[in-house]
Amino acid sequence: MTKRIRAKHKIDRRLGENIWGRPKSPLNRRESRPGQHGERRGGKLSDFGQQLRAKQKLKGYYGNISERHFRRLYAEANRIKGSTSENLIALLERRLDAVVYRAKFVPTVFAARQFISHGHVKVNGRKVDISSYRVRPGDEIEVREKARQIPMVLEAIQSGERDVPDYIEADHTKFTAKYVRVPAAADVPYPVIMEPNLVVEFYSR
Repeated sequence: MTKRIRAKHKIDRRLGENIWGRPKSPLNRRESRPGQHGERRGGKLSDFGQQLRAKQKLKGYYGNISERHFRRLYAEANRIKGSTSENLIALLERRLDAVVYRAKFVPTVFAARQFISHGHVKVNGRKVDISSYRVRPGDEIEVREKARQIPMVLEAIQSGERDVPDYIEADHTKFTAKYVRVPAAADVPYPVIMEPNLVVEFYSR
């Protein structure tokens, strides 16, 4: 098992949930958190503990985004008119790494980040190598020709592990995807329950 995979699994076990819904998660075999005394941990979380856990889960799901970047996203979501929790999910789902993952060009969000940084993705015909690049409705995302035969890409496309959500139109024969619209939180296919409202409470303390 590689160091990267161990790190991802550690997030699952620390949170006590298979947050990506993947079959290889250690939680499919054991439900304790990591560490010698993982079995003993538990008990009822305080309000702060629940808020912190919700924040860690959402951050972890999107590839363990840095605290600095995540706080910036929250501040922006808070400035936009409407529900802050809905706005936060919308901003996260507009990240290029999230869109590449949703379009099933890669198996994980972590892989999406690496795939983009290696220059394998175009947006509207131009190479973009920044994972946090913000996609807009109508944007066309394309896997560059040199990356189309990478085994990871072909395996992700053929995988039945998850479906492409309806706010993205993916054409896997052409290795393209169109970002149709910004989703509402209820439209996002999370394998576990996310609680962005608790994340908002965490930052507005």
